[in-house]
Amino acid sequence: MANRLLADREMPPVGKRWASNFVKRHKDLKTHFFPLVANVIAKYGIRPDEIYNFDETGFMMGVIASGMVVTGAERRGRPKVVQPGNREWITVIQAINAEGQAIPPFIIGAGQYHLANWYRESNLPGDWAIATSPNGWTDNEIGLEWLKHFNRTTRKGKVFE
Repeated sequence: MANRLLADREMPPVGKRWASNFVKRHKDLKTHFFPLVANVIAKYGIRPDEIYNFDETGFMMGVIASGMVVTGAERRGRPKVVQPGNREWITVIQAINAEGQAIPPFIIGAGQYHLANWYRESNLPGDWAIATSPNGWTDNEIGLEWLKHFNRTTRKGKVFE
């Protein structure tokens, strides 16, 4: 969001540590934010089963064979394993509420379309959502589909497994 605002003003984008530096500059944000959240929860009677967190993660399909990584002792961070060849990218969006109940996952694969009969013989639960995008990533249309999936699976009275 910050980069979009800056781009509109023809300014350079923020740095990689902008968010953490912002919090350091405004130390009171931590102490003021959570009481505000608690007040909103109390004021509107929001229950823990109505408070959700969601995240998306991506991974490459395929198998990485066992092997050995050789790196210098001065190298910082974890070494990266490179997978040769093209691999399909899959994105999964998952949401869980404050009681620990998760909604069915939303899985995005690379492609233009998928057919229901591809999944008939699998053990994939019927409430899992599957979508496609050209590269297997989230875009605006997929994001809207995920919101619809979220709304369908979190309606009042919906029983989670």
